[in-house]
Amino acid sequence: MGKLSEILALAQKRARDHQLPYEGTLTPAEAHEIWQLAPGAKLVDVRTHAELNWVGRIPGAIEIEWQSYPGGQANPHFLAELKHQVDHESLVLFICRSGQRSHLAAVLATQNGFPDCYNVLEGFEGDKDASSQRNRIGGWRYAGLPWSQS
Repeated sequence: MGKLSEILALAQKRARDHQLPYEGTLTPAEAHEIWQLAPGAKLVDVRTHAELNWVGRIPGAIEIEWQSYPGGQANPHFLAELKHQVDHESLVLFICRSGQRSHLAAVLATQNGFPDCYNVLEGFEGDKDASSQRNRIGGWRYAGLPWSQS
């Protein structure tokens, strides 16, 4: 079994263990490796435009807001934008700040015919530490994966 297959099998096991309705869950490092190894894989960043501008972007990620800022209104065009930018047969990796909105995006995409959806655990910024600060425990940035600040 190759590295790609091993990572996907582990991600799928996590989803089964937690009875998730989508294909699997990945750590940020695993997601980055899958994104590099799997032909046609897409990383969809569902954070707000404000988060992308103020906190940082992942070069090459598809950016589709799950909800707006301020106000947190759901993006009524999320699914249409996803269908326009991502082929249904693609392996789709969803990421947000902490893994919550990306979980919801993976659920919605799976319910609407995307068969190969994965949530990136810890998200871009990771979990809060004891001081309620992010970027110190997990996350894409903490893992030292590619990102840039506008």
